[in-house]
Amino acid sequence: MQLPFLPYNDWTETRITLHLILQIIGKVRLAASPRKNHWWGITQYVSSKGFSTHSIPLSDGLNTFEITFNIHKKAVQFDSSTGETIELKLKDGYSVAAFYKDTMTILHNWGLNPQFIHRPLDMGIDKNFDQITEYHHYDWQSIHTFWQMMLWNDGVFKTFSGRSYSKTCPVHIYWHHMDLTVTRFSGKPAPPMNPNARILEKDAYSHEVISFGFWAGDDNMTEPAYYSYTYPSPDGLDQEKLWPRQSFWIEANGSPMAILKYADVEASSNPTQMVLDFLESSYIAGAKLAGWDIEALTVPALAEL
Repeated sequence: MQLPFLPYNDWTETRITLHLILQIIGKVRLAASPRKNHWWGITQYVSSKGFSTHSIPLSDGLNTFEITFNIHKKAVQFDSSTGETIELKLKDGYSVAAFYKDTMTILHNWGLNPQFIHRPLDMGIDKNFDQITEYHHYDWQSIHTFWQMMLWNDGVFKTFSGRSYSKTCPVHIYWHHMDLTVTRFSGKPAPPMNPNARILEKDAYSHEVISFGFWAGDDNMTEPAYYSYTYPSPDGLDQEKLWPRQSFWIEANGSPMAILKYADVEASSNPTQMVLDFLESSYIAGAKLAGWDIEALTVPALAEL
């Protein structure tokens, strides 16, 4: 199987444009949706069309709407349960600022006035969305390739997700880093965080977790890669063996993080098994040292029931 591959530096302007648009869409869902534990109510999902919010309540409570970054139509699509569909075509020159203003107009006409911080999160851009005119790039071949990478990994992560009885989040996209993630919980509270920590972290890490993800890369890891970390991080985690052999530990925010580069997976004769091995070995490493009941949380084969 030949997996799609997209080097990190080959689509910088398009990648940032896409990221900003997904942040705007994600912030709309954040503002308009009921709260769900650990920020599960703000995420986006890989779909057969592209990237979707799934249903968001309309203000009357009787209807919903959904926002889809539609790869096939090269547009962002707004669908209401009333039957109305509006498309914003994404063409080179159509800026993030213009998209933001058009999105707010559509929502206003639907009776919504979502309140959120109108500035990108953790992107190093110190402007409100309506001022971001420098990003207006749509290399659709790159966007399509990135979506295919996320689509394939979505399926692998769902396979891994089904192997545990622990509380586990949906496989979803956190738009602040544009990473595909799945997280398992032990059920035990984590130690209280510093009172000055961001509310983002306080809710995300209120309980013990082992988290897994795939992302396009960043300025520190300038290529697509998989990661896993355990919180709180137990002593000696980075001494645990990972599989496959191409996996390794790095330090991230003062704690060990397991890494597997997508390029190694793309070159593998069995990429699905390679990713599953990485996810499973990094889970076992963290769960063992953190004292999780691994055997009790493992889903047996149907024949063993």
